[in-house]
Amino acid sequence: MTCPPQIGGVLEAALYAEDLAAAESFYGGLMGMKVVLRLLPRHVFFRAGQTVLLVFNPCETARPSGNPDLPVPAHGARGPGHVCFAATRDEIAAWRQVFRDAGVALDAEFDWPNGARSLYVRDPAGNSVEFAERRLWF
Repeated sequence: MTCPPQIGGVLEAALYAEDLAAAESFYGGLMGMKVVLRLLPRHVFFRAGQTVLLVFNPCETARPSGNPDLPVPAHGARGPGHVCFAATRDEIAAWRQVFRDAGVALDAEFDWPNGARSLYVRDPAGNSVEFAERRLWF
């Protein structure tokens, strides 16, 4: 049996939102993430450190791309998803204030059994957005 190569990390993560303008306002405006690609009404992509956050309109990605040069298959999800951004404890405190100042409700904030801190909010589409210390997993 051939052994698989080592996974080098996550290159991109995807969330789904029908209102891409609201998603762009949240991720690009409030969170300050740089838009790297916008193709309305299908998607808006954001730079997230060494990763890209893809925000797709689920109605649009339910169909294949139709472009023979980029034959992306149909894909997508319905309902809230989840993404977690790495942050230090001090950065989590700063994010808490950013969200409070913007009137974004905090879903939860707590320390895990291993001592790592997490903060959770919801984006305009209802996706769970977490900020956690890397030691949660590493």
